[in-house]
Amino acid sequence: MRRGLVIFLIINALIIVFLVRSVFTLLTLLVEDGSADAIHSAEIPPPNSPRIDDRPQLIPKIIHQTYVNDTVPERWREAQKSCVDLHEDYEYKLWTDAKSRELIATEYPWFLSTFDNYSQPIQRADAIRYFVLSHYGGIYIDLDDGCNRRLDPLLSYPAWVRRTNPTGISNDAMGSVPHHPFFTLVIESLIPYNRNWKLPYITVMYSTGPLFLSVIWQEYKRGRPSSTIAGSSVLGGRKCTRLGWQCSGESKDTDGGRI
Repeated sequence: MRRGLVIFLIINALIIVFLVRSVFTLLTLLVEDGSADAIHSAEIPPPNSPRIDDRPQLIPKIIHQTYVNDTVPERWREAQKSCVDLHEDYEYKLWTDAKSRELIATEYPWFLSTFDNYSQPIQRADAIRYFVLSHYGGIYIDLDDGCNRRLDPLLSYPAWVRRTNPTGISNDAMGSVPHHPFFTLVIESLIPYNRNWKLPYITVMYSTGPLFLSVIWQEYKRGRPSSTIAGSSVLGGRKCTRLGWQCSGESKDTDGGRI
């Protein structure tokens, strides 16, 4: 009887340890304000400021967006056009489903099976944005996010993401140099985090979406040397955090937003 009780207690203790380890990073997001990595508005030169030309350009001038095919719905064309028109000297890449799969098959064949077998199309849309930033570098922007000003000041940070409320980061606008260690970690973590949580929303959020990205951000910050110059930044409304550029503020609402 006593031996059975000991075994029972050991098994329960192991289960508790496993559960705590599984959710520890999630719990740290509750107290994470991103201030240590923040890029403040005072750091960002105003439009047409000569300070912009004095800053180093680290991120290549590429804008990435994704859609099922080349025919972007009318409701998103104005936002798309605002970014294209403001950045005539940037390369523009619209990643359709076919082009996305071709890139994965050609450059990342180890991921093709996972990519093809995602249960939700949005998971492929999430994943491809991480791969193109890691592979080419540049800036990714959701189609329903428009541009109010040029993105040039953001090219000076090795990588950046946007802060969201109440905690964590979003994947609707991100920038990076090619092969930044944060996005390398992100794409390498996609397979281990590919789990079915029964509820589609939770499955998407925690396998490829903003919750997944926020957890990897926390893991990256814990693992990187304090002396590294490849920091992580967060971009939002008025404050940003360093991967290179992450700003804290409001994430886009249902009608989209401007960056």
